[in-house]
Amino acid sequence: MFIYTVKSKQIRAILIILFIVLTVSVLVFLSKDSENVSNDSTVNLKASDSSERMSFISQFGWEVSEEPVEVREVIIPEEFDDVYTQYNDIQLSQGFDLSSYKGVRVKRWTYAVKNYEGYEDKDCVRINILVLDGTVIGGDVCSVELDGFMHGFANPLQ
Repeated sequence: MFIYTVKSKQIRAILIILFIVLTVSVLVFLSKDSENVSNDSTVNLKASDSSERMSFISQFGWEVSEEPVEVREVIIPEEFDDVYTQYNDIQLSQGFDLSSYKGVRVKRWTYAVKNYEGYEDKDCVRINILVLDGTVIGGDVCSVELDGFMHGFANPLQ
């Protein structure tokens, strides 16, 4: 029979090492999400003036009118219903999370997209960017047609 004794200092050292390894693993996992717009260091999220908003939008290959179709202040709801939960799912897929902004008033800038494949001759595709303190916190590309679509900033056809 073989007996091995472990001192409490050894157990504590092992637990500390396991905690450090687990923490580093979680941080590495979270930082690998390169599909996300907000985590991608090459994407500029500045949107405090017209040129910065145009620059943000053009990063995704969209061509828009200089003048916005609409500028509106919106309040992110305190409680998300099914529609807003689905909208936040789009945001989460591109690295944003509107649940961090519940109850906050933000500005929504809406521009007409001129180069959406299959819709070049129509005036029905829009890009919405949600801006807080000069920084993009979310948004979408959508069609205002009855059977329209909505997705994140990235062009799904590319």
